[in-house]
Parts: sequence; structure tokens; C-alpha cells
Amino acid sequence: EFSTPASVFANTRALLEAGVHTVVGATGLTAPQLEELCELSRASGTGLLVAPNFSLGAALLMRFAREAARYFQHAEIIELHHDGKVDAPSGTALHTANLITAAEGGSILPPKVPSASPARGLQTGPVTVHSVRLPGLVAHQEVLFGGTGELLTLRHDSLSRESFMAGVLLAIRAVPSLKEPVVGLENILL
Repeated sequence: EFSTPASVFANTRALLEAGVHTVVGATGLTAPQLEELCELSRASGTGLLVAPNFSLGAALLMRFAREAARYFQHAEIIELHHDGKVDAPSGTALHTANLITAAEGGSILPPKVPSASPARGLQTGPVTVHSVRLPGLVAHQEVLFGGTGELLTLRHDSLSRESFMAGVLLAIRAVPSLKEPVVGLENILL
């Protein structure tokens, strides 16, 4: 299910109700909609995998960011995409921010000086997300962790849409054997 934010929920619900194992790559699902789809997947015994990004490198970046959140108290995300991307921030950036915030043993703090300026970025929990949309870009994400006297930078660049295919194939092969719904490609990487 790689349609649009306007139709992803209804389409995915119809697929699960029909007993079709489903891989979702469209963004736009609200938290209650995602929970409803996960419950439907459990009730029907139908595999469901929802991923904001199918690049293996992006999935690894998210996994590494979750790990780094255990050791740093400050994090910001800069995501850059082509000028035709309809959502900002991207689903990838929002998912990454959620992983950082929920990291076991993590303690990310909100910015010391909250700002009402939109130029400062979108506050997603304690993580600030900055979005850039320009022609010439495909999909890029940088996660910055700040500590006393140091900065850890994690960056991933998709230079062509071909970079998403390995993850799509991995998800398609994995979804029929899933016993529980999975959100995030990083959760099926070995």
C-alpha cells in the first residue's frame, strides 16, 4: 500500500479485512488509525508491516539513533527531500524522533530555550525536526546528538529511488510470517 495520505487508511483496512498480508509505505496514518490497523491485523492473523522508509541505510540510521539516545541528552533532526514531497516533516523524521524519545534508558531533554519561531523547527517531543524541500534532492536525513564537548552526527542519503527497493523486497518477503504487526523496517533487520 503505497498510495497517498488521503487513502492509505481505508485501503489498508480493506486489504487486512480481505486477509491480504500488507506492507504499507504511504505516510499519513494517525496514531489511532495505526492502532486500529494493528488490532485488525492481530484479530485476522494477517501480517502487517508499516514503514516510513524502505532504504536499508535509513533503517540502520534509525536503529543507531535509538542506540545513541541512551548516551546523549540532546538531539535534533534535519531532513531534506525533493520539492514535490507533500509532508513536512517526513514520516521518516517523525519515526526517528519517536524512536529517540522512547529509547530504553534514554533521557533526551527538550531544548533549553523553547522558541516560538517556526524557523527553529517543529518540536516533536524533546526532539526538534527541521525540514528542507528543494529540487535535486531525493531523501536525506541527519540526526545530531550533542553532548558536553562533542557532537555525534548520523547521516543517510538516498541518491536515487532505487535505494528503497531492497527494503521493499525484504518487507514483502517478511510480512506473511509476522506474528504481530511491525512498525518500522528497522525491526525486521537481523
